[in-house]
Amino acid sequence: LQKIAEAGYDPVYGARPLKRAIQQQIENPLSKLILSGQFGPGDTIFLRVREGLLAMEAGARD
Repeated sequence: LQKIAEAGYDPVYGARPLKRAIQQQIENPLSKLILSGQFGPGDTIFLRVREGLLAMEAGARD
C-alpha cells in the first residue's frame, strides 16, 4: 500500500491522483493477466512488492 500511496500523492493535489495510480498499477495490469488466462475465476490474487515493483500472484499467503 505504501508504494501505491506514494505514487498517488501529489503535494499540490493531495490524494486526488490516487485513483489513477490504482488504475495504472493494479487494475490495468490485473485485467491483462486475467484476459491472458494467468488468473481465473475463484483465484485469490495477492499484491507484493518485489525488487521495488508490484507483483501479482495467485495462491496462499506467505
